[in-house]
Amino acid sequence: MKPTPIKKEVVDKLIADFGIQDFAKATIREVKQVAAFAEKTSGVEFIKMEMGIPGLPAAKVGVDAQVKALQDGIANLYPDIQGLPELKRQASRFVKAFINVDIAPEGCVPVSGSMQGTFASFLTCSQADKKKDTVLFIDPGFPVQKMQLQVQGVNYETFDVYDYRGDKLRGKLESYLSKGNICAIVYSNPNNPSWICMTEDELQIIGELANKYDVVIMEDLAYFAMDFRKDLSTPFEPPYQPSVARYTDNYILLISGSKAFSYAGERIGVTCISDKLFHRHYPDLAARYEGLPFGLVFSTRMLYALSSGTSHSAQYAMAAMLGAAADGKYDFRSEIKVYGERAHKLKDIFCRHNFHIVYDKDLDEPVADGFYFTIGYPGMTSGKLAHELMYYGVSAICLVTTGSHQEGLRVCTSFIEDHQYAQLEERMKIFAENNPV
Repeated sequence: MKPTPIKKEVVDKLIADFGIQDFAKATIREVKQVAAFAEKTSGVEFIKMEMGIPGLPAAKVGVDAQVKALQDGIANLYPDIQGLPELKRQASRFVKAFINVDIAPEGCVPVSGSMQGTFASFLTCSQADKKKDTVLFIDPGFPVQKMQLQVQGVNYETFDVYDYRGDKLRGKLESYLSKGNICAIVYSNPNNPSWICMTEDELQIIGELANKYDVVIMEDLAYFAMDFRKDLSTPFEPPYQPSVARYTDNYILLISGSKAFSYAGERIGVTCISDKLFHRHYPDLAARYEGLPFGLVFSTRMLYALSSGTSHSAQYAMAAMLGAAADGKYDFRSEIKVYGERAHKLKDIFCRHNFHIVYDKDLDEPVADGFYFTIGYPGMTSGKLAHELMYYGVSAICLVTTGSHQEGLRVCTSFIEDHQYAQLEERMKIFAENNPV
């Protein structure tokens, strides 16, 4: 056995000190803490791949607009709970420009990041019909969304989509929807953590079943237009960001400023509710909230109770970014495509040293290179692999924490620096020699 870059006893002691009994179930922040302490203790630089935080500067067009808004005195005014009119207008234009779907400005409601958007959406959907008390996740997915339902006391079901792509998706979804208790279906597209992208055929299946069983589709577009296999950068021209919105009116689109615009710190996003759903009256919601329709329950009850609105100055930033993108003056994709370039290089290094990509295909097409990808190693469970890689100064989270049933890890490309490719190559060479296949 060749010596590992970090002594095993250092890592093992830290894991024990943090009280982590099963490393497969370690949270992102626990993995991050162990990596930080191991780096400090050993003096060996870690290649950090566990946190999904933007690694690029915030969009200048947003920063400039927000600074001006603050200098103009906006900070002392409460924002309208429905949102800044200009942001609502630009969000509607952005959706038309890049998805080619029409949503009225009134249905585009600013939120404190998509996290708040999903929280308020879960509340509204789960109260809309007393018979439908369960949310269905098409996993793998973002673990915190399940925590939100846990906090709310709302039931959820989940399945790993790995074996149910294409036509198989219909039967799997119907096995849950036919029970009559599902109020909403949630998925991300592109997907966190696997980076698979739902095809138009799969989205059509989801939309048709949403109509058949009257459920709301919550489409998490946190990684908007980041399928770098296609040029999705030209506003008002195809190809467009794939969306279930073409196949049903029962949808909520969650558009975040965090990744596409690297604006994570200001906690700004827009929840876009279809015109039909926004104005729909559910008897159970009407009885509870003075006859209000779905969209106004979402904004004037759920969001108002949560935060009385969204950061006023950040709304000016989001309006400017969405507007500049729709005008063709700000090509946000050109700034973030570096994530795909990093993923391509990282995948090559891992695969040269006996690793494999776990979620490797969108049906017959290789999965895109992007913000995340997934890796596995022959004969190793997720927990074993994540633990072992810590000895080599590499940190990543286990897929089991995302609802996946596959053995492997999620790798994030956001913090990779140019000098670390050579480090990873050297370390994975030793890893492969110490763990022969």
